[in-house]
This record gives sequence, structure tokens and C-alpha cells, in this order.
Amino acid sequence: MNIGVAITITFVIIALVAPLLREWGLIQNPLQSLSNPINHPPNGKYWFGTNAQGYDVFSRTIFGTQAAIEVVICATILSIVVGVPLGLISGYLGGRMDRVILFLMDTIYTLPGLLLSVTLAFVVGRGILNAAIALSISYIPQYYRVVRNQTTSVKTELYVEAAKAMGASTARIVYKHIFLNVVQNIPVLFTLNAADAILILGGLGFLGLGLPEDVPEWGHDLKLALDGLPTGVWWSALFPGLAMTTLVTGLSLLGEGLSEKLNPHEGD
Repeated sequence: MNIGVAITITFVIIALVAPLLREWGLIQNPLQSLSNPINHPPNGKYWFGTNAQGYDVFSRTIFGTQAAIEVVICATILSIVVGVPLGLISGYLGGRMDRVILFLMDTIYTLPGLLLSVTLAFVVGRGILNAAIALSISYIPQYYRVVRNQTTSVKTELYVEAAKAMGASTARIVYKHIFLNVVQNIPVLFTLNAADAILILGGLGFLGLGLPEDVPEWGHDLKLALDGLPTGVWWSALFPGLAMTTLVTGLSLLGEGLSEKLNPHEGD
């Protein structure tokens, strides 16, 4: 878990300081084509080299971190804001509404995340918020299912029945006696979904459906790197791909560590 925390924090710090590094002139403008040199290998001036379009790979990798963090945080927060309340209400009240919402969520859950995101990206268009919306739809059912299943179990506990007998309102019961007892798995889902969202965002960028071209993004940079690969320009694909892989690994390790901490007897 410590490794996952260190990797995740490092990337978050990079995302936060990226604009300052550019303002202080410590890195190149990621949107400015240098024209000369093109396909220059890594060296003292261009640490990660330049790509076939003349962009500095290092600066684009740094600013790609910022774009990835922004989109993933927005997507996962949107998923939580929609999925958790739906799970609480559906699980606690039950009835026909529960069956309808469950059917809808199960239908969305069966669709491949990348395919669903690609379809939604066509509808909502490109942009950070639009990409976050396209990604979040895939994760809402996961929060819904986890929270609903735990809610249906917790609502039959004696302390919930006692709260009802004492005249507590539905809102108070749902928040104080149910939500606070089912919330422990949300941080785990958050980190694992964030890792998955990084990969899907990269896929959208590679297909040209993610962020606008004036926003550096790892998937889009991998697409740009295709022009140089036949001539041996390996660095333009290596560093964005390595950044994406490292962040996904860090988030996955963090999620596994949180799962062990929050559910220590799950594997017993």
C-alpha cells in the first residue's frame, strides 16, 4: 500500500505544480511545436526527446498528468454523487422503484466500459467535463450495487429497527444508521475505478474522442507517436505509456491496500 500511496501522491503533486513549472520556464510549452528538432532523442535539453510533430515529450507528459487527474477525479466524484444516494434509497425503500433502478443499473453494468464511454463521447463531445461524464456512467452502477446490497442487509439490523420504533425520520435513519455503516467500501471503489478510468481515458484519447487537441493527454500522445515508431522513434510512445502504466499501478496498489485495511477479514 505504501508504494501505491507514494506513486499516487507523486502524480497528484506533478499535476498541481505543472502550471508553475511552465510559468517559471522550467519546462517547454506543451502546445508549442518546436519544429526543429523533430524526433530528437532524449538529451540534456529535451529530457524525453521530441516527437514527430515537434512537441517536447517531457512537458506533454507532465501536463498529461494534470489532464488525467482532473478527468478521473471529476468522473469518480460524479459516479459517487449519483450512485451512492441511488443505492441507499433503492436498498432502503425497496419495492417497484428498487426493481426498476436495479434493472437499469444491471443493464448499464453489463456493457463494456470502453464501448459505453466511446458511445457517450460521440454524444457529449470532447472536453474535460464531457469526458468525465462519459466515464462516470460506467461506474455509477458499481457504487449503486455495492451500497444497495449493503443497505438491504443493514436495514434489518436491530439498531435500525430500534431507531424506527423511536420515531426517527427516514432521512436520519438512512444517513446515521445505514450510510455510515456502508461507506467503508467507497474509498476502495474510488481508487480502483480511478485506475480503470485512466486506461479508458487513454483509449478515448487514442481514438481522438477524449480531450480537445489543445489539452495534452497521454492517449492522444500515443496516437501521435505512431508517426515516429516506423523510424525508430521509441521515446515518444514510451514515456506517455510509462506514465499511464505507473499511475494505474499506483492506484491499483492503493485500492488493494485500502481493501485489506478496511476489510481485514474479507479473505478469511
